[in-house]
Amino acid sequence: MSIQFFDQNGNRVTLAFEKNAFEQSPGHVLAICRYQDEWLLTNHSIRGLEFPGGKLEEGESVKDAAIREIFEETGAAANIQSYVGEYLVEENEGASFVKAIVLAKVLKLEKKEHYHETKGPVLIKGDLLSKVHGDEFSFIMQDRVLKETLKKISQQSCSHKEQL
Repeated sequence: MSIQFFDQNGNRVTLAFEKNAFEQSPGHVLAICRYQDEWLLTNHSIRGLEFPGGKLEEGESVKDAAIREIFEETGAAANIQSYVGEYLVEENEGASFVKAIVLAKVLKLEKKEHYHETKGPVLIKGDLLSKVHGDEFSFIMQDRVLKETLKKISQQSCSHKEQL
C-alpha cells in the first residue's frame, strides 16, 4: 500500500513503507533521528530545520549514507535501527528520485567546527508535528512524508523492524 500526494513544489510524491518499493533504487536518504527523548534535526543553510539526509555516494549503502550524513550535518554518532520505507518524488520537469527513510538512534552528539551545508544540530522536545509549520522549518518537514512516517514509526515494535 502506498500514499500519494503533491508536495509544496507541485511534485507527485509516492510514499511506501517497504524496501525496494520502486523500480528505481534509492539515491537519497532521510534519517529520522532520536537523541534520548528529543528529535535531532539539522539547520540547513537554505531550507531551515529538517532531519539529516542527502545523496548516497558511489557504492555507498543506505545505512552507510545515513550514518555519514547524520555525522556531517549534526556531529552525531548514530545507529540505524530500522529501514522505515521509501518515497518517490516525480518532479515537474520529468526527473524523479527515490529517498530511503531510516530511523536512527543517536549515541553521542559532539560539537564540530563545520557541519557540511548546515548550521549544525537542533534538538526538539515533544510533539514535533505540532511545531513543523513555522517558517524556520524546511518544506520537507511540512508534507505528508513526515506525518505518515512518524505515525508508522510509532506503530512499529522492535521485533518487527526490517534490518538494513
